[in-house]
Amino acid sequence: MARRERVMRMSVEQPLWRALTAYRVLTMLYAVGLFATAYDEYDHAGIAIAYYCVLFVWTLATLPRVQSAAACTKRFLAVDLAIALTGIVLTPLAANDQHIQSGGPTLPSIWTAGSVLAFAIKGGWRWAAFASTPVAAANLIERGSPARDTVHNVILVWVASIAIGYVVEVARASERTLARALEIEAATRERERLARDIHDGVLQVLAMVQRRGAVLGGEAAELGQLAGEQEVALRTLVSGGLVPVSRASENAAEGAVVRAVDEPSYDEDAPVDLRALLAPYAAAKVSFAEPGAPVLLPAPAAKELAAAVGAALDNVHKHAGEHARAWILVEDEPDEVVVTVRDDGPGIPEGRLAQAEGEGRLGVALSIRGRLRELGGSAELMSIPGQGTEVELKVPKDAKDVKAGNR
Repeated sequence: MARRERVMRMSVEQPLWRALTAYRVLTMLYAVGLFATAYDEYDHAGIAIAYYCVLFVWTLATLPRVQSAAACTKRFLAVDLAIALTGIVLTPLAANDQHIQSGGPTLPSIWTAGSVLAFAIKGGWRWAAFASTPVAAANLIERGSPARDTVHNVILVWVASIAIGYVVEVARASERTLARALEIEAATRERERLARDIHDGVLQVLAMVQRRGAVLGGEAAELGQLAGEQEVALRTLVSGGLVPVSRASENAAEGAVVRAVDEPSYDEDAPVDLRALLAPYAAAKVSFAEPGAPVLLPAPAAKELAAAVGAALDNVHKHAGEHARAWILVEDEPDEVVVTVRDDGPGIPEGRLAQAEGEGRLGVALSIRGRLRELGGSAELMSIPGQGTEVELKVPKDAKDVKAGNR
């Protein structure tokens, strides 16, 4: 059955593209109007007319290019900026000296700012600074000297474009944060609804089976114990808060995306929340402590780490006794993920691990340390006879790249 998906898009960027589209058309007409009103100041009006013909056709033909970030490619931005710079440099050839010395407008006039703003909206303040620099140089070359009004205009375009680029970057980050908040809110409401339904039905039945089984004894007691373990596991899954991370929109101009799907699907290249893989290990005698936020690892690394935790728990069940309790603690550090598996069993006698490896029993060496070594991580086992055993598993957050590099 195909997964149903509800998508909600949020974008403050798209209105900027619409405004830029209108700006380019209006400023193109404005530049032509300035030329018409000051026609007598142009000794070679043919150069200006030819340029305005190109500018007119280019502006109208490329309107679809400035309607979204995806359509506004780097090649388009480069050609668009080149047309603006060409118009500035051609101004001294078309206009007379009086027009230049009096601070008259360049051929593209304020249309040039549209090219720079396209860089700002597309790539942020760094792209805006990159585009503003050649525009500033071209204006100084056109004027011949750094006059006050020229410097004023250059600084104005520079500051305005960088500011807009910075605002765009902040807006994009805010969209991602809002998408994440809405996703968590939606998942929380759904989890609360499921918790109410499960609490009213399944959990109460499991609790009753556990109590009645303990009273009846025999095989019924074993059934009751299994029911109790499943009740704990089910409560952990319901209250775990396992929420998938928002994915970016396929078209960046459409903004952040909140996806609500019927069932999770893991892309091999996408990060996976480690909590979702470790939560099923929780049981009546296994406590699971997790951070409140997702613990993200590349999918292969997360699966290997979860398998190592499973191997550590198998050792607890086999060697610590049926009454031993275990604890799983997940810590999300800046550069690595640390998972600690601890039990209250009798511990491991000194030298026992080395003896087991010599006898060919390589459960700890291969199932735990071997997995972590391939990921570029480590596994430390600490045990004191009579005080239990603790296994500390560490995996770097770029474990996928480390593993690929070892092949």
